[in-house]
Amino acid sequence: QVQLVESGGGSVQPGGSLRLSCSASGVTLQFYAIGWFRQAPGKERETVSCMNSHDNTYYADSVTGRFTISRDNAKNTVYLQMNRLNPEHTAVYYCAAVLVFLKHGIPSAPDEYDYWGQGTQVTVSS
Repeated sequence: QVQLVESGGGSVQPGGSLRLSCSASGVTLQFYAIGWFRQAPGKERETVSCMNSHDNTYYADSVTGRFTISRDNAKNTVYLQMNRLNPEHTAVYYCAAVLVFLKHGIPSAPDEYDYWGQGTQVTVSS
């Protein structure tokens, strides 16, 4: 059974940083594309950042230069380092995975992903 569990969310002041983690079980992330998505109240789920099995990355324009996606295959864990946070980044953040083997290209839409975590709340407020 595939399970993704996010952690690392919380409350932070504007300008602060958080590192989200997504721990996977039931899958070996090495052959999966992974993505981070977020959903703010009253808004649709949107893509934050994605990475394919070659570690090529995609970032939404709004987070480029602020956020960094990474993975540790030995720990079967994915990370999202978020710097210079502002209130617009407040949302529930989800990690997701889809099996791609060694395909090139980076799945970047939520409906391209098969497995999802439960989400972790990130609140940026002074």
